[in-house]
Formats: sequence, structure tokens, C-alpha cells
Amino acid sequence: MRSASFSSAVTAVADDDWRVDEEIDFKLHFKIEELDGIEKLSRHALDSYPDGGLEAWLVVLGGWCALVCTFGLINSVGVFEQYYVSGPLKEYNQSTVSWILSALVFLQIFCGSIFGLMFDNYGPRWLLWGGSVTFIFGLMMLSFSTEYYQIFLSQGIVSAIGSAAVFHAAMSSIASWFQKNRAAAYGVLVTGSSFGGLFWPLMMDKLIAKIGFPWMMRVMSLIFMFLLAFACLTIKTRLPPKPRRFVVKEYLDNLKDIRLAVTSVAAFFFMLGMFLPFNYVLLQAEKAGFSPTLIPYLLPILNAVSIFGRLLSGVAADKVGRFNMMVSLTFFSALVCLVVWIPIKSVAGIIFFVSIFGFASGGFIGICTALVAQISDISQIGTRVGTLFAIESVGALIGSPIGGAIVAAQHGDYLGLQLFCGCSMMMGSILFVWARYIQVGFMFTKV
Repeated sequence: MRSASFSSAVTAVADDDWRVDEEIDFKLHFKIEELDGIEKLSRHALDSYPDGGLEAWLVVLGGWCALVCTFGLINSVGVFEQYYVSGPLKEYNQSTVSWILSALVFLQIFCGSIFGLMFDNYGPRWLLWGGSVTFIFGLMMLSFSTEYYQIFLSQGIVSAIGSAAVFHAAMSSIASWFQKNRAAAYGVLVTGSSFGGLFWPLMMDKLIAKIGFPWMMRVMSLIFMFLLAFACLTIKTRLPPKPRRFVVKEYLDNLKDIRLAVTSVAAFFFMLGMFLPFNYVLLQAEKAGFSPTLIPYLLPILNAVSIFGRLLSGVAADKVGRFNMMVSLTFFSALVCLVVWIPIKSVAGIIFFVSIFGFASGGFIGICTALVAQISDISQIGTRVGTLFAIESVGALIGSPIGGAIVAAQHGDYLGLQLFCGCSMMMGSILFVWARYIQVGFMFTKV
């Protein structure tokens, strides 16, 4: 009897244990399926790019307005350089004056290393509103500036930081809305800088003659205020932010990816020479005795043609490969500087050069960002783009002062500057070839 009772008790306990184990297995299986479903849903959210639609294209339109104000003004730096060396800063040489505009371009690009992380952490909203207020404030202070240090602080530092915040928020927001048509979307976006570079130089030249430089800057600030308000209301990112701390090591770790490291150095060399035609073609034309009525139209011609270069290169990059397109653009831009810019001396020759260079170099900024997006996790796009911009910004900072120093050393001759420009850009093109080689070798394929 005792044996039978003990056996029954053991059987009952074992049966209860089996039920408990079965219940645990069921719950565990259900939890695994639940987590798997969440993971798949999260992956779907990352992978399901709209690649179009009203909301996505409104982001592009808002970004376009932002670039009209920010990089559009940078594309007009030649007007500032010409005005400064012949007006309030005429006691300074070209190389010294160019530090103001180089600092502007440097901070515009370099601040991406900081604003990229802020974008990843908080999204574009605060960058857009804070950047817009800072940008407008800097331009208003410029309208009251007459001394070198005042102009440097207001334009080269304050307005540059505000402009950079707006620019990087606009550029980084696009990536989450487009995948297949990403380069085309960036191509449309960056035509805003070309449109600004087409319109602002003509407007600035006319207004300086009529109402003077200070009131010209105030009028432009008012126009920028309306355009940036629209940008702030329309630019947004599709993905929620992922807050994390600012760690310098994170940016350095990005460079462990050899593809990004080589691409960043290539962008540095290309940027070293890219802005020299923008800065010095007006001064070169003035020295050569060109008609004063023609000179103000050189930058608008360069920027007008670059609109087509940006659009066509963006669309073509999605078809033939973004690295393939970048290699072609950078090589052709360098070739134009070495083969066309150096030998020309006539008015027609200068116009021909700015037209070809504007078309060839137009797509660089947009496709450069698309290159980083192509080789990056989309959730880290801000810091990855920021790493590249931090490196290439050094080229933007030192390129124009080096060019000005070369012109001064050659007693006003521009041959050395032209060679420096073309060779720097050619080195950038060679390094873009290397970045492509790292991925697919010398295979003729889309990359």
C-alpha cells in the first residue's frame, strides 16, 4: 500500500512538473515570437523608404529653400571678396581677406561633425529653428560691421554656425525618405544652392550700387527669414531619434571603415581646389580688364549651369552608380581647370570656363552625401556624414588662403593658383577611384 501510494505521489509531481515546463515553454515561445515580430516590424520601418509622395517631396522643397539661403550665399562668396578688397578691407591683401570666407565655408561644413550627432539625438527641429535665428542674427550684425574683426566674427563665425545647423539638418533629413532615388533627391535638393548662387550675386551687385552694402544685407536677411521659416515647417525626419552621448571616439571609429576613410580624404583634396574659381574668377576677370558690367554675371552663369549639373548627375548616379558618377564628375572638373582655365585669356574663354566648370562640379555636394549614405547604417547617417564633412572642411578652410598666397607670391599672376586648383581636384578624383576599388575592384559594375 505504501509503495503504491508513494508511486502515485511521484507520478502526480512529475505530471505537475510536466505541465509547468509546458507552460514555461509556451510562454517562452510566445515571447520569442513577440520579440521576433517587433524586430521584423522595426526592420520594416527602416527598410520601407517611401521614395516619393507629398510628405517626402515637401521635405525636399523645404531643404531646397534652406540651401538657397545657406550654400546659395556661399556660392556667392566671390562678390563679398571683390567688395571687401576694393572697399572696407582694401588695406588687406587677398589672402588675408579670403580667411573670412574660408572660415565661413569651413564652419559650414565642419560643424556637421557636431550637428550630425545632434540630428541623430534630437532630429532636425531644434537645429533648424536655432540655426535660422543664429544665421539671421549674424547677417544683421554684418550689416553694421566695418572693421576686419567685426566682419570675421559676424560672417565668418556667427552666421556660419547658424547656416551650418540649417544646412546639415536639411541634408541629413533627406536620407530617411529616399533609397532608390536618393541621389536624384539630393540632386534636386542641392539645386537650391545653385539657384541662390544665380540670384544672390545679381541682387547683391544691384543693391550695393543703389542702397549700399549695409542695407543690402538687411534686405537679404528679411528674404532669408521667410524662406527659412518655410524650411523649419516642412523639414522632418521619418525615423525617431536615437539619443546617445557625444564621444569623439565614435567619429574616429567611423574611420575604421576604410571605405569612409578614403572617401573622406578624397573629398578633402577635391574641396581644397573646388572653391578657388568661385573666389578668384571675378578678381582675375577684373585684373584682365573685363567690362565692369560683365563681371557681376560670371558667378550667376557658373551657378546657373551647375543647376543642370546637379540635377543630371543626381539622376544619373542612381542609374549608373554613385561612386561611378563621383569619379566621372571629379575627373572632368579637374581636367577643365587644367586644360581650359589655364590657357584662356579672353572674355569668351572665361565665360566658357565658368559654364563648363559649373556643370562639372555641380553635383559634388549632393552625391558626396549620397556616397556616405550608401556605405552607412541609416540610423548613424548624421555622425557618418559629419565625419566626412569634418575632414573635407579643412580643405575648404585652407584652399582659398593658399590660393591667395600663391597669387601674391607670383605678383598677381594666376597660373600657380590654377595649377594648384586642378592638381588638388585631380588627386581627389584618384582617391575616389581607390574608394570604388575597395568595394568592387576594377569591375565594370554599378557601385
